[in-house]
Amino acid sequence: MTKNEGVIDRVIRVVFGLALLSLVVVGPQSMLGLVGIVPLLTGLVGFCPLYKLVGLNTCPLNKS
Repeated sequence: MTKNEGVIDRVIRVVFGLALLSLVVVGPQSMLGLVGIVPLLTGLVGFCPLYKLVGLNTCPLNKS
């Protein structure tokens, strides 16, 4: 599993994932905030299966 997300992409995903997860505790307290786990995990790992499927790669080190 090679990384296919660049640094900016990963930071945006982690921030967005944390923001969505905060909806579970703060705000409307909706369980839909658990969707934030997906961008959070892909941002932390650096690999997005959807990017692989579509053929996208924002990581400058692994351009092919």
